[in-house]
Amino acid sequence: MKRILIVATGGTIASTQGADGLAPTLTGRELAERVPLLDTLCDLDFVQPMNIDSTNMRPRDWLRIAQVIKDSYDRYDGFVVLHGTDTMAYTAAALSYLIQGSEKPVVLTGSQQPMANPFTDAKLNLYHSVLYACEDASCDVSVVFGGEVICGTRARKQRTMSFNAFSSMNYPPLAYVRGERVVRAEGSAPGEKNARAPRFFDTLDDRVIVLKLTPELQPSIFELLARDYDAVILETFGIGGIPSYEGAYQRAIYDWVESGHTLVVTTQVPEEGLDLGVYEVGHAYAQKDGILRGDDMTTEALVAKTMWALGQTRDPAEVARLFYESVNHDRTPR
Repeated sequence: MKRILIVATGGTIASTQGADGLAPTLTGRELAERVPLLDTLCDLDFVQPMNIDSTNMRPRDWLRIAQVIKDSYDRYDGFVVLHGTDTMAYTAAALSYLIQGSEKPVVLTGSQQPMANPFTDAKLNLYHSVLYACEDASCDVSVVFGGEVICGTRARKQRTMSFNAFSSMNYPPLAYVRGERVVRAEGSAPGEKNARAPRFFDTLDDRVIVLKLTPELQPSIFELLARDYDAVILETFGIGGIPSYEGAYQRAIYDWVESGHTLVVTTQVPEEGLDLGVYEVGHAYAQKDGILRGDDMTTEALVAKTMWALGQTRDPAEVARLFYESVNHDRTPR
């Protein structure tokens, strides 16, 4: 039988009711014991690097999870990370950049209802995740939730209560879990995976912030951010609209990048991505050195990738090279 390591980090799946509301208390082993037939799929081991609400998950915790997997990599056939749903997409994206090219699956899952809830989705999500991790063709980082397998860089939490909480943004799901079967998308059948050594990374620059444009947001915000942040992920209007305000935004953005900061431009619209060349209100930024285009990447992936790229180098040309290199299907090639 295959050996799977469950890396438990807390979240709703591990929560029980306390005086002040739900809080994580159950261990990974306790969660697995509550899932019928789970132990028939493989041999399971457990590690608990933290037990927190995912609202409190930080970049340093992403590094801890990645280190656990690195230290255990040669001893296991796959990994299942139990995680809260609120920031799962950020962690899945971060692990996609910290663990690149893995021939072994790293699967994240959780639940909308605690394991103890009588109508919980936790049992099926955990069962499906281990089932997927045991498949020979499974590899790289993914999210398994609500019967879908989503690429780790393309997941986004779209619903706060429904069991199909996550959607695959601008990229099709990798597979679906139907009963005891994993139904894969075309091109991912067993036997097509090539053995490869993963690349592990252990540095991130967490001085990255997301700034969402709203009407009348003043461009002087960039001056206020300059001391505390190295990069801004700018969520523009529509397909790439940035206000003029008599040229004030262009001056502020150019000053930002010319002072050595990084700017990543994306759209606040969830689907279909960015194109700065369509409208006059975006054209001035399309070819400016130091401005990186998010294209159809998710904001979660952009945050994680920018942190990863700046953690490897401060050379603008090398940052751009790393940023535009496709990792775990994170962007559609132009």
